[in-house]
Amino acid sequence: MIELLTIGEPMGLFIAQEAGALEDVKHYSSRIAGADLNVAIGAARFGHKTAFISQIGADTFGKQIKRRLEAEQIATKYLAVSPKWKTGFMLKGLAANGRPATDYYRKGSAAAHISLEELAKIDFNGIKILHLGGILAGLSEEGYQATLYLIKRAREHQIQITFDPNLRPTIWDSEELMIERTNEIAQLCDVVMPNIKEGKILTGETDVTAMADYYLKKNVKQVIINMVENGSYSKRVDDQQRIYEERMPELKPDQIVDRVGAGDGFVAGVVSGKLEGLNDLDCLRRGSAVGAIQMENLGDNEGLPTKAQVTHFLSSKGIIEP
Repeated sequence: MIELLTIGEPMGLFIAQEAGALEDVKHYSSRIAGADLNVAIGAARFGHKTAFISQIGADTFGKQIKRRLEAEQIATKYLAVSPKWKTGFMLKGLAANGRPATDYYRKGSAAAHISLEELAKIDFNGIKILHLGGILAGLSEEGYQATLYLIKRAREHQIQITFDPNLRPTIWDSEELMIERTNEIAQLCDVVMPNIKEGKILTGETDVTAMADYYLKKNVKQVIINMVENGSYSKRVDDQQRIYEERMPELKPDQIVDRVGAGDGFVAGVVSGKLEGLNDLDCLRRGSAVGAIQMENLGDNEGLPTKAQVTHFLSSKGIIEP
């Protein structure tokens, strides 16, 4: 029985095998990427039954993505294959500070042409969480409508909806449209999870409590903010309008190899925690641990840990899980 549904744009990924500007790199290794795909992999590694919704091309990248999802035991029955549109891909460099240069080739991708007809085939029975990101809505009008459609269906089945804005200004027609539509989607969800930079852009606030209040006043039930080097923060309101706040200090990785994918790892940790009924602080702790471990590895999702690896990591930091 599927517990978690995610939807997004999967991409092929070429990672540079040598330092330098991308135009100077001669050798790349091939992997896969995509923010919501990373969340799916992260949740699956905690043992949760997950299905990934998207559309890939009938091409090499598409075959690679499907094979990897199956290897991670992620259901691909809602992964449509287009004979017309191609799978998007990206290039990523090597950087000593863990912040590599990236170059995206995703305009007009197969995922951007996802259809409501395909989404109508989804069985929502038994689903506990629908996780959404903001990238698909920015890729195309079809992606935006697909996002709204899934929210409507999830509401009909009383499924909790989590949302990571995942702001990518380059894929939107304007910053104004990006903010307007991202906030529109956020206000329809139960849990909104921006990072600190995204929270500032979307709400115009600089304080995390004010960012959280911006959404809580619009009937969002919980706001979780990844403050990166300053840890993480949660503010939640229950049905009796009682407020609960939690803060988690940063968990530092032993070494930083690649920061890309760490934010997705944080979200995957939080979502998996919610599937298991963990309290707010434990969800923050798990998210922080998953994000830190991912930073110790090259690639967008290769380092996403199992539950046992998280327990070991926390123990090395002197933290014993309850």
